[in-house]
Amino acid sequence: MAERRSRAEKIAQTTEKLVATARAAFARDGYAAASMDAITAEAGLTRGALYHHFGGKDGLLEAVVRQIDAELGARLEAVWDATPDKRKALRATCAAFLDSALDPETQRILYIDAPAVLGQRLRDMDEEGSIGALTEALEELRDAHGADIADTEMLARILNAAMIDLALWIAASPKPTAALRRAKAGVLDLLERLGL
Repeated sequence: MAERRSRAEKIAQTTEKLVATARAAFARDGYAAASMDAITAEAGLTRGALYHHFGGKDGLLEAVVRQIDAELGARLEAVWDATPDKRKALRATCAAFLDSALDPETQRILYIDAPAVLGQRLRDMDEEGSIGALTEALEELRDAHGADIADTEMLARILNAAMIDLALWIAASPKPTAALRRAKAGVLDLLERLGL
């Protein structure tokens, strides 16, 4: 049993080192310029370890994206939970999501490199992590405030698509702060018009 636990701990340490090192390299250099040899050397591991645990550089990027996405999800959930009025909570959560597009690490990895490298896999990860949570939030808003939402899942998909597109636009904008202001105003207007 101790041997099994020790092996599991070693695997966890190896994957954590690779993900942390890759995350820093992807944020600093971008995915294309980040070298697998440099990542593994900095982590004190072999290229074989990277292939064994992640299948290659794109698998490592997927692990980094999952980590960033989980952290972002936790921050958004904290904003939602901290705001008792669920109409205000939805607006604050949308604003916090859009703010993430200005964070240099998130901007580079999640909104610039990941869509280009991961393609449909990124959409699938978003499906796993966002649609259910947003659907639940809309159901909570409907129940708390009597919001007129006929299909919470469909509205969650529409809002999620809009928010992702806005984040991508902010990240790619030559004037991201101005784009963020416009995006927040547009989302507030949309939510107002929807009675949310």
